Amino acid sequence: MLKIIDTGSDGHIHTRLCNHAVGTMEEYVLAAMDRGLHSMTFLEHLEVGIHSSPRTWLSRTDFEEYFREGNRLRARYADRITIKLGVEAGYNPHETGNLRAALRQYPWDRVGLSYHFYLVGERHCNLVSRRRENLDLLAAEGIDRVVTAYLDGLLAGLEVVQPDVVCHLDAVLRHHPDIRLGKDHLRQVDTLLAAMAERGVALEINTSGYSIRNCPFPEPGILGRAMALHIPLVAGSDAHRPEDVGRFFQRLPDYVTDAAAA
Repeated sequence: MLKIIDTGSDGHIHTRLCNHAVGTMEEYVLAAMDRGLHSMTFLEHLEVGIHSSPRTWLSRTDFEEYFREGNRLRARYADRITIKLGVEAGYNPHETGNLRAALRQYPWDRVGLSYHFYLVGERHCNLVSRRRENLDLLAAEGIDRVVTAYLDGLLAGLEVVQPDVVCHLDAVLRHHPDIRLGKDHLRQVDTLLAAMAERGVALEINTSGYSIRNCPFPEPGILGRAMALHIPLVAGSDAHRPEDVGRFFQRLPDYVTDAAAA
């Protein structure tokens, strides 16, 4: 099963630099080595043109520190673990040119695509936030409409961002009690997966979902669809604390096997 998904590598790790995680980069490296991982990828947040407070992504100054410290750690621990410096690029349909320009500024080892912020009036609401005001505003927009826009955005983001991997594909409104993917949404998912397969873009299995809904992102049905298209799979913890690195990875072999058989 490790040929299908490598559970010795965590492909989605954040740090204090994103303003909503804790711990230094080195603390995450030490945690990964304690877990016995052979490689890890920092995937810090990049957002462009987002009007939301507090800021939950890196500034230019933060990214400069990110690469300075990341390169130091790569040199220090080169004989023990492979450290990659990547980015989780948030799609913004109103800032595609500026997003492309921002991505060209750094030598990323991996580019992940996500879609975190949805514009309601003049304010961006966080699609994956548990904050009540976010959930209420997005629900007032209409859950079906928001989910449709989210999936359309991920599809458009494949062209704009040109990612290596799509992150937590079905995490939209993950904290809303009424979230469901209807038949039309699943048709959108199929279109998205087909485009990913054509481009060779990997799908992340994000184990943060175990703590939220007792199931990773994406759900088994979506994962099975992806595997039928031979889309590569990447394990990611979405760690926001050092102790989160590699969390629940021991469950992934069975999860992937069951999704393939369903």
